[in-house]
Amino acid sequence: MEDFSKAQGHWILARMGKKVLRPGGKELTQKLVAALNVSAKDHITEFAPGLGYTASLALNAGPASYIGVDADEKAVAFLQKNIKGSNVRFELGNAAHTGIAGASRDKVFGEAMLTMHADHRKTEIIKEAHRILKKGGLYAIHELGLQNADETLKAEIQKDLALAIKVNARPLAIAEWSALLEKEGFAVKQTFTNSMHLLEPGRIIKDEGFFRTLKIGLNILLHPAAGKRIVQMRRTFKKHQQHMNAVVIIAEKQS
Repeated sequence: MEDFSKAQGHWILARMGKKVLRPGGKELTQKLVAALNVSAKDHITEFAPGLGYTASLALNAGPASYIGVDADEKAVAFLQKNIKGSNVRFELGNAAHTGIAGASRDKVFGEAMLTMHADHRKTEIIKEAHRILKKGGLYAIHELGLQNADETLKAEIQKDLALAIKVNARPLAIAEWSALLEKEGFAVKQTFTNSMHLLEPGRIIKDEGFFRTLKIGLNILLHPAAGKRIVQMRRTFKKHQQHMNAVVIIAEKQS
């Protein structure tokens, strides 16, 4: 019997059939992949590929190689089963210590994972992206952002998110995300934003399609404990929607 009362929010949504779990939806993920401009010459790495939506988009460009590193054993098993290729590898591992050779990758990207860590852990993961990238290589992130939030409101949002999604999420303003990247030797090249409407009906239909949205709705009806948690998450997102957004940043390794 699954205990939905204690499970992390993204796990519940995935269990209900939701495939797009990034804060800015498909739209922002597609902008991230387009901005990376993956080519047949590129060796690319993704941190926390999850269900593999972004991996599939990036692999459509036919890169020279792809390595996905995820700390979730079930996610890695799912990805290994569903996404195959002679140049494709999924590994169980830590994004802060991948074991990938230094200066060997052309593009590195990760979504909705830095947010889930304290700032010192964010820095460790950014340092690792910098280490494995070649000079001039690109690092792209898609994360939860803050806007017009002072320190008091920031603390309230973090507390409410922790209670709702059972993860100590630490979103940052665009300037703060940029500062973390710049401190570790990156230059910010592009930024994109979108509203944080992950659980709004219009966004769900746009991300998942009409029939999958119906399937998700039916699953929620069949699992009232999961439904209760999803209502709590949506209420939290609605409460703070004026002060939260989704952000993609494309940064270049300088040296």
